Amino acid sequence: MIGGHGLMWSSMYRPDKPQAPRRVDWRRIGVLFRPYWRQEIVVLAAIVLAAVLGLIPGYMTARIVDSAIPHRDAHQLVADVLLIVAAASAAALIGVGQGYLNSIVGEGIMRDIRTRLVAHLHKMPLAFFTNTKTGEIMNRVSSDVDNIDNVVTGTLTTILTNVVVIVTTVVAMFLWDWRLALVSIAVVPLMILPLSPVGRRMYEIRKLTRQKRDEIESITQETLSISGITLIKSFVREKYERSRFYKAGTDLMRLEIGLAMVGRWFLASIGAMVIVGPAIVWFGGGWLAIAGSLKIGVIFAFITYIQGRLYGPAAALAGIQVQIVSALAVFERIFDYLDLETEEYARPDSVALPSLRGDVCFEDVTFSYGAGRDTLAGVSLHVAPGQIAAFVGPSGAGKTTITQLVPRFYDPQRGRVLIDGRDVRSVTLESLRRDIGIVTQETYLFHDTIANNLRYAKPEATDDELRDAARAANIDDFIAKLPDGYATVVGERGHKLSGGERQRLAIARVLLKNPHVLILDEATSSLDSHNEAAIQAALEHVMRGRTSMVVAHRLSTIRSADVIFVVESGKIVESGTHETLLARNGAYARLYQKQFRDDPTTIA
Repeated sequence: MIGGHGLMWSSMYRPDKPQAPRRVDWRRIGVLFRPYWRQEIVVLAAIVLAAVLGLIPGYMTARIVDSAIPHRDAHQLVADVLLIVAAASAAALIGVGQGYLNSIVGEGIMRDIRTRLVAHLHKMPLAFFTNTKTGEIMNRVSSDVDNIDNVVTGTLTTILTNVVVIVTTVVAMFLWDWRLALVSIAVVPLMILPLSPVGRRMYEIRKLTRQKRDEIESITQETLSISGITLIKSFVREKYERSRFYKAGTDLMRLEIGLAMVGRWFLASIGAMVIVGPAIVWFGGGWLAIAGSLKIGVIFAFITYIQGRLYGPAAALAGIQVQIVSALAVFERIFDYLDLETEEYARPDSVALPSLRGDVCFEDVTFSYGAGRDTLAGVSLHVAPGQIAAFVGPSGAGKTTITQLVPRFYDPQRGRVLIDGRDVRSVTLESLRRDIGIVTQETYLFHDTIANNLRYAKPEATDDELRDAARAANIDDFIAKLPDGYATVVGERGHKLSGGERQRLAIARVLLKNPHVLILDEATSSLDSHNEAAIQAALEHVMRGRTSMVVAHRLSTIRSADVIFVVESGKIVESGTHETLLARNGAYARLYQKQFRDDPTTIA
């Protein structure tokens, strides 16, 4: 249901919620190879040709043993040996070309999976990220994709190669002597029968190891970020974090040991069969040769085939099958993410908005994050185009939530949010968000230059446009004094800059976007009076001519707002201008008087 988007995500997806087991469809994996079908056809042809060439040494061995040597024919011996060398050389050259094509296909698929996964995650609603640890997300994008690398870059080709080799070998063996062929393949079923239970056990353990790796990745992300390491040091929790990481690492170690030991006896028995099989062939072939119904050269040829082209490939297939069943657990995790519903669903009649006028209206809006209570309850309000609307009230009242419903970061369970008279759920997300600018208290900057951080809003912006935006945000003078100016790298999350400097860069970035609707979420609440004054002056320029929705903590910053909404417990309890609300002597007046008592300088 369209109206239940926020609730749907907060309730349906939780990282600690057990998910129903679901096996990966092989056809879905096959779709990944579809863009590379031309290369795959060439690879298949190369595999078949190499397999046929591989039959020549065995055939030549039989000729040498049964004909050239008994007849003392040096010319035939030289010719047969040269054919063996030529066949081996041709097969090697074909293998080089096949390897190159395998790399193109494999690495291309890896790139496609990573790109598709990241692009899909970019479209997930905010509720997904608030309910999922960053470490888990990073683990699926990086580590999980890396773990299927061997499968898509080499394993599937190895399977096909071994199957073709086995089939061509068995056909050749039956054409030579059906009796010895039956003896040769008698041990092959013993290599294959135990595969299913071993594969199932590896699949189960592999899923557990991936979950434990998610936990370790999450701990790493949380404790090695700048905010995390600052918290650890300030509370002197280094020993605790070491212990926590050690425990998770020990759990993973035990799982990996279990994974390594699963099927160890099975793999050992396969190794034994590779030795026992030729002995059986020697016995059966020798018996037939003694009886005079089989040439010795054929026995040599069979031994050559079964060691290099039958038992070896069969043993390899057994090992690969176990690897693939294990890798399916990783494929399942990747496809689980790709199957999550994105925020881009919309009504069939969704339209792209033209440039916004900025008329914002809430009609009896009720919203919940799924925590058992309504964050907003029956909110109705109207902000006319070009107006400055301020939202004040205690922490947790629902002020930020109101502003997040406008760009559809969440959707209400009941009621409607309208922009320019249209329900925001009936328009495309791109056209809606394209004309909305947001500045929050937590400013995010990339580990890049000041210029590139500003151009994130407008990639084609000229240097003059950057300077104009910076001047309007009262930050150009500061940038000009830096040794590298606009080429200065701001550091991780902009931590080389002060809070006020980061905030003014964020304002300049919004100015480059030039939106018609502006959302300011406590943009000055954590700053000192000097920085607040500089930013307030910048904001006055930014808000001019734009519909502005301002979440404010300091009431002094919104005295000139066209309309002030007082929010308490998810409801709008008062609205009006600063003077009107003071005269009413209600909730706003109480907030104003309390702030004046706590800090008189903030009201003056």
